[in-house]
Amino acid sequence: MSAVTGTLAETLHLRAAKELVRLVIIGSVDDGKSTLIGRLLYETGALYDDQIEQARRATRNGDPIDFSLFTDGLKAEREQGITIDVAYRYFETERRKFILADTPGHAQYTRNMATGASTADAAIILVDARLGVLPQTRRHATIAALLGIRRLAVAVNKMDLVGFDKGVFGAVSRELQEFAGRLGFESVSLFPVSARHGDNVAQASSRTPWHQGGTVLGFLESVEPPLEDAQAPFRFPVQLVLRPHLDYRGLAGQIASGTVAVGDALIVLPSGVRTTVRAIDSFEGPLQRAFAPMSVVLQLADEVDASRGDLLARPAEAPAARTRLLATAVWLAERPLDPQRAYLLKHTTRTVPARIAAVRARLDPETLQEEPAATLRLNEIGRIAVHCARPILGDAYADNRVTGAFILIDALTNETVAAATLLAQGEEEPSAERPRIVRIEAGDENLLQAHEVERFLTAAGRLAAVVRSPEAALACAGAGVFAVYLAAAGDAPIPGALTISAGSRDWRELLAAAEPSAIG
Repeated sequence: MSAVTGTLAETLHLRAAKELVRLVIIGSVDDGKSTLIGRLLYETGALYDDQIEQARRATRNGDPIDFSLFTDGLKAEREQGITIDVAYRYFETERRKFILADTPGHAQYTRNMATGASTADAAIILVDARLGVLPQTRRHATIAALLGIRRLAVAVNKMDLVGFDKGVFGAVSRELQEFAGRLGFESVSLFPVSARHGDNVAQASSRTPWHQGGTVLGFLESVEPPLEDAQAPFRFPVQLVLRPHLDYRGLAGQIASGTVAVGDALIVLPSGVRTTVRAIDSFEGPLQRAFAPMSVVLQLADEVDASRGDLLARPAEAPAARTRLLATAVWLAERPLDPQRAYLLKHTTRTVPARIAAVRARLDPETLQEEPAATLRLNEIGRIAVHCARPILGDAYADNRVTGAFILIDALTNETVAAATLLAQGEEEPSAERPRIVRIEAGDENLLQAHEVERFLTAAGRLAAVVRSPEAALACAGAGVFAVYLAAAGDAPIPGALTISAGSRDWRELLAAAEPSAIG
């Protein structure tokens, strides 16, 4: 191997070994997000000479380089001087690699901002020193907190336009620090910045001798990103079944959390079948152990029925299957939330029919107070109850950002209408509203009556099915389907079921009294 080849290999190895941190820059419109990102790219050597020269030519003589030209990629963005879509930028320092999401500040593009923040480890929020904390600033900070970001840097930008006044910086900092504290951020770092001139971006500024809190780049170098917990419960959503030949069958996917090793006992959900790991395959070859967020293929010791949408976990720490969900959602669609509309719920690799049973509350992002609401509109945040036709295998978002998140899709237009995070199981919809089982006692007219009950429930908007065994009735109820069970002579009662005598003429009244939500 030549010296040049050896040096290149060493460089690539060092780059691969660097820690990766995902960032998002948020804030209101015209706070200077694109300029700050351009300055960071410039200071870290992430720009080519021709890019810099082109920006110099586009800048008027005597003015500093317009660093926003390095980031505003769409023609409409350059013409209007705003950010519209999420753009991902890449740069690195001596010890870290960064993926930075440049998100729009306009209220109408809040949904784009939520997309960029959904995978971030930390956030930088910009505030215009002249304008202070704006409603959109609070809205973005609230969404970042809801999406699990716990480390926040506050860059009070355009300090050059207020004469680097310490009092202005202090007033803005106190207001945003108080608001951020109510959102549950673990750490909040504050910086007086002029992105245009570079003050406190990569180098400490002599124009802010009263600031001893370091620089924005220093924050990025030192902030501790949330680490994958090796002791977290193992979660493996199955993405694909690989069967290249008769002697090989593997389940492919990305490990959402935890670790897995050859020989580990696993349970396949929702079927509940148990097996063990026979082998772990990866792009590099066979492994004895794998951990999140690796993409691997698991070969199981038994020929179990598992396919896309199923979840593998350890039996002792398996998530509960839920058809009744309570979640915090950001509404992303122009059409408001409609409880009568059919939706699809996509959770990891599993997609199931769902309906929005109710809007529990809408969150005011400025006061953080919940208020009653019947619907959610574009960019609004609220707490919703969702009923699924088949069970979801999820965790609270606070415990797992992968299995605790889902999106809602309009079943008719295929448009993504909401991004949501699951609340803890203790906060889900009360059991009184769970689907029940109607047990039709044995008799000459029980089949006719069962179909009458089924048609009645279907007309009331409930999923219903006629079944002939208690096992099928329980399975339907667990999947969110109202089971109409044809009992045979001598069958034992099912706990929680509503029993109707064959030929009864007042079953509608009995059903309404026992399960008002079924026809409401």
